[in-house]
Amino acid sequence: MDKILLMLQLQAQLNDATNGDNWTKGVTKNGKEINWKRCIYMECAEMVDSFSWKHWKSINQEPDWDNLQIEVVDVWHFIMSLAIENYSQTLRGQIEDLAINISSMNSFSNIDKKSELFASQKDIIANVENIMLASLSKDELDLDALISDFFDLVIMSGLDLETLYRLYVGKNILNQFRQDNGYKDGSYIKVWDGTEDNVIMKHIWEENGDIQPDVLYKELTKLYLALTKS
Repeated sequence: MDKILLMLQLQAQLNDATNGDNWTKGVTKNGKEINWKRCIYMECAEMVDSFSWKHWKSINQEPDWDNLQIEVVDVWHFIMSLAIENYSQTLRGQIEDLAINISSMNSFSNIDKKSELFASQKDIIANVENIMLASLSKDELDLDALISDFFDLVIMSGLDLETLYRLYVGKNILNQFRQDNGYKDGSYIKVWDGTEDNVIMKHIWEENGDIQPDVLYKELTKLYLALTKS
């Protein structure tokens, strides 16, 4: 419950900072429409590209498990945003109510257990496509089913509540770091010596499970300065 609540709060804070106070009404501070469902299915498409699904290209290439897990976390950003927006627009309650309801779901109990095993490529892609179908549907949103499918994906991707939480917080810090280093004006370098910054952030967490968010930010700064000065 605590980790779910904290992630929802962090996501709301991030959305407030980047989109303005009216983002739950579906519009940014600049008047641009927000479509969280589209964000979800577009990220899901990137997730599928973690696998060599193309029958005409790189057919023997191994799955990119690191990228898969990063994409799972990215989808989680947008599912949480959609859920907060939905609760606000339907008057179902506040973030605390959403956290309580998510934590009471049967599928949540499954991710609250340590997991490091990956499912098969076929099964993962099938699950991802279910999430895409839900986000593409014109029917009324079944939020609980969407979150349940996502929690199944968490397990299939070798993650659990603890690792999902750590990667989410890490990505939150990375997003802040990007904004502080020219992401909006296009000057930020996303690939560091051939490795995407997402993966570098993930490896820092894996090498030091007790690292604090402010220390993670400092580590990213040190590596980025070395990159830009070289």
